[in-house]
Amino acid sequence: MPSFSEQLDRIDAGWRSQKLRRFENLIDSDSGTELESLAQRSVALTRQHFGKTMRLFAPIYLSNECVNNCTYCGFSRDNPILRVTLSIEQVRNEARHLAEEGFRHILLVAGEHPKFVSSGYLEDCIAAIRDFIPTVAIEVGPMETPEYRAMVDAGCEGLVVYQETYDREVYRELHTAGPKKDFDWRIDCPVRGYEGGFRRIGIGALLGLADWRHDALRLAAHLEFLEKTCWKSTFTISLPRMRPAAGGFQPKPEHTISDADFVRVLCAFRVCFQQAGIVLSTREPQSLRDSLFPLGITSISAGSHTEPGGYTGEGSDDLHLTVRGKRVELDESSCGQNATGQFDIADERPAAEVAEKLRELGLEPVWKDWDAAILEKENGSELAGIS
Repeated sequence: MPSFSEQLDRIDAGWRSQKLRRFENLIDSDSGTELESLAQRSVALTRQHFGKTMRLFAPIYLSNECVNNCTYCGFSRDNPILRVTLSIEQVRNEARHLAEEGFRHILLVAGEHPKFVSSGYLEDCIAAIRDFIPTVAIEVGPMETPEYRAMVDAGCEGLVVYQETYDREVYRELHTAGPKKDFDWRIDCPVRGYEGGFRRIGIGALLGLADWRHDALRLAAHLEFLEKTCWKSTFTISLPRMRPAAGGFQPKPEHTISDADFVRVLCAFRVCFQQAGIVLSTREPQSLRDSLFPLGITSISAGSHTEPGGYTGEGSDDLHLTVRGKRVELDESSCGQNATGQFDIADERPAAEVAEKLRELGLEPVWKDWDAAILEKENGSELAGIS
C-alpha cells in the first residue's frame, strides 16, 4: 500500500490538496473566519452526522515499563519512576471495575517494552476482558501487520497510534533512544494496522512539542491520506495537549496553543472532515471540556487513570524501579505507593458525573455502540440465504 511518509515530504515542500488549503485557512486566526461562526458550523455538522451522542471510554494502563527515551513522557526509560506490569487477572479486575461504572469501551495502553508487553501478553489481555467488554482498542508500541492481525483475531477492533509530532527535526531531538526513534516506521503504523484488520483507527499529535500549526496541518494531511487509502475503516483524531509528567519536560513557549486556537483547530477538523470522530481526553480541565463537548467532539474519556492499577490498586505489591534494563527492588519506605502515571490528568470527575453533565448539555452518553453479536447475526443471515 502507499506510504504517508512519502506524501509528508510533499507537504513539507509546500504541496496542498484543496481540502488542506481550506483547513490551513480555517486554523489561521488572521484569515477573517470568526471563531463563533466556525463553532456554529461545527455544531451543525456534528449533529448532522453523529446526532446528539457522545461515546465514552476509559483507558487501562497495563504497564509503564518502556525501552524508549522520549523526553516529554513520564514513562521514559531513564525516569526513576515506580513501575509495574499487571498480570492478566489484574487487568481483568481493572476492566471489571470499569464495567461496573458502565464502560463497555476500553483502551488498553502500555509503554513499549518487548520483555513485558509482548504480542502474546496483549492477546491474553484482550481475551480476558472480551466476554464483558465488547469494544477493545489498543495503544501500544507499533507492530508488523501479522502481529496486528493476531490482535484482531483475539477480539480487538481498534488501534490508536499518535505520531506525537510531524516535525522530523523536533521528533529526532525528543526521541533519543529506543525503537520509537524511527519516524517513518511509526508514521506508517496505521496502514499496517488497517492491513491487519482493525475497523477503527485513531491518530493524533501531542500539541506542545512543535509548532502547533505545523502539526495540525500534517495531522489533517495524514487523516485525508488514510480516508482515501484505508477506506474500509473509520477514523478518529485527537489533539492532546502537554500535561505535567515525570521528567519535568517543559514545552517551549512558542509551541503552546491557546484555548481559543485549540477550539479553532478542533472546529476546523469537523468542518473539513465531517465524518471523522474527534476525541477529547481528561488532559483538558473540566470547564473547557464542558464547553467543547457540544462543538464537534464525538468521543471522550472520563474518570481516567494513567497509572497501571489506577482504578483498583492492582499491582501495588509488585512496584519496582528499572535501571539499565534490570529490576531494582524498593525499600520498605515505598510501601503503600502507587505506580507512576504517564501524565497528570486535569479533569478528575467520576465518569457518572461527566455523563450527567452531558445530559445537562442535551447530549446522550453512549457506553456501548458495538457488539460481536452484530456480526454473528449478519453471518447467520448470509448462511441462511445460502442454504
